[in-house]
Amino acid sequence: MTTLLATVFVLGILVFVHELGHFLAAKRAGVRVERFSLGFPPKLFGKKIGETEYMISWLPLGGYVKLAGESLEEEESNQPYSLSAKPAWVRAIIFAAGPFMNFVLAFVLLWGIFFVSGDVEVDKSKIVIGSVQPGSPAEKAGLKPGDVILSLNGGRLGRFDSLAEKIYSMPGQPVELAWVSGNDTLRKTLVTMKEKSYNEKGEAIFIGRIGIQQAFSRKPVGFLTAGERAGLTTFAFTGQVARFVKGLFTREFSLKSVGGPVFISKIAGQEASRGFSQLLFFTALLSVNLALLNLLPIPALDGGHLLFLAIEGVIRRPISVKARAVVTQAGFGLLLLLIVFVTYNDIMRLFQ
Repeated sequence: MTTLLATVFVLGILVFVHELGHFLAAKRAGVRVERFSLGFPPKLFGKKIGETEYMISWLPLGGYVKLAGESLEEEESNQPYSLSAKPAWVRAIIFAAGPFMNFVLAFVLLWGIFFVSGDVEVDKSKIVIGSVQPGSPAEKAGLKPGDVILSLNGGRLGRFDSLAEKIYSMPGQPVELAWVSGNDTLRKTLVTMKEKSYNEKGEAIFIGRIGIQQAFSRKPVGFLTAGERAGLTTFAFTGQVARFVKGLFTREFSLKSVGGPVFISKIAGQEASRGFSQLLFFTALLSVNLALLNLLPIPALDGGHLLFLAIEGVIRRPISVKARAVVTQAGFGLLLLLIVFVTYNDIMRLFQ
């Protein structure tokens, strides 16, 4: 139930904010909005208020806003309230407003998280255990919160990430750990857990874990400082997603590493179990993903519409209805194939 509610929350807010961007921009430009739908047809239920029908539809894979005069073939295409009657720069703003709102959502969520939770601080001079997973090798060996780890297999360690990196590389293997507990210095051999994961190429790998987390504290930050942290984190998320998308085209990353709705649902459930702030953090990251993916120059996405407008600006005339229809249908076909592919990836991960 937690996974289901978390998935509905995450996807619902992402789609709603994205489509709200298109809706508000269209209204501001004087374009009639005929339909505002969360989900894709068939319609579950809806209500018409004014000139707009607000709907909840069955397929929860996105949403859409239907604008008057989107197609040059519509009878209303020459009416002053139609999209096609507006200048190219106005149409560009309307199409870009959805991704823009997803960036804004990520920034606002992160601002709230940093302001409420503060900055995370860790002791970088030593490895202090903050928590121990019940039933883990660490608990069985007698490790407790507050203990300080000294060495792994005789090698001195100064940072938690160094310890984690070494343990990750030794799944299911015995390791000798030395630590300080109170006034006692202890040394024991424990066998790491063997946990399945995936590398950047989407290949199944195993990593080692012993079931500990680093101790940390939270330092309150001011409202403006929280906004600065949010901006930097949003920028970092954008760079990470952009590098990943680029890596897919350069084959640095495999398409097998791409996740779909099932994968998102699984991660949403995991983050929700760790706390509401963790779920919001995941939502912010996913919002940046949605923004950048929608800006890809693929017909049927916002980036595809912006590409059409850029071409129109170069050739100084609208692209023919036939050419636009053919390219858009091809774009829809590509998106459907992508959805099928990532869903297949998700299912294979579950079986594996």
